[in-house]
Amino acid sequence: MVNIQNAADSLAVAQEALLDEQSTEKTLSIIELLTSGGIGGQIIMIVLAVLLFVAIYLYIERLLTLKAASKVDKGFMNQIRDHIMNGRLDSAKLLCQHTDTPVSRLVEKGISRIGKPLEDINTAIESAGKLEIYSLEKNVSILATISGAGPMIGFLGTVVGMVLAFHEIASGGGQIEVDALASGIYTAMTTTVVGLIVGIVAYIGYNHLVVKTDKIVNQMEANAVEFLDLLNDPV
Repeated sequence: MVNIQNAADSLAVAQEALLDEQSTEKTLSIIELLTSGGIGGQIIMIVLAVLLFVAIYLYIERLLTLKAASKVDKGFMNQIRDHIMNGRLDSAKLLCQHTDTPVSRLVEKGISRIGKPLEDINTAIESAGKLEIYSLEKNVSILATISGAGPMIGFLGTVVGMVLAFHEIASGGGQIEVDALASGIYTAMTTTVVGLIVGIVAYIGYNHLVVKTDKIVNQMEANAVEFLDLLNDPV
């Protein structure tokens, strides 16, 4: 009875050790999969890692900038209306200067042109609006570039890996190990997988920023029209 119990305990220990070994092998295999593509594959992996870092950094930086730009006090235009109707242009300018948003800068540009023809005021606001849009869209195009370049760079790594694998077949004189060939091929394919991940992340981030930028631009246009209507009929 004791021997049976000891045998059972030994079997359980052996199974646990086998599971731990398999788990370690799986972890190592993933690491090796990402780093065993040779010098060329490793360089491409580093490039893709840099692109992923840049994409994430730009997305977060632009997202915080757009979030700050979209904050507009609902009573801002009402205060501007009151100041202008009472002839307090300096107070209206001061309010715009203390409100750091694209809308406030457009309104300040319009206030600085009060007294000139309405067409001139409209032109000044449009010019200021173009500068604000450029500021909002700064570096966003880099995300679009990364979303297209990432998969292509990953595919380049796969093609290079496949060329090397077939070169091994040609130079092996027909005596190539299938395991080694398969290992080389799936190692090469990992660059495409990583490249697609980089491209997807950058593409989603780019489109999200474009949507948020469009909302802010519409907000700017609505407030600019409201300001021009105020000048056209201030009473």
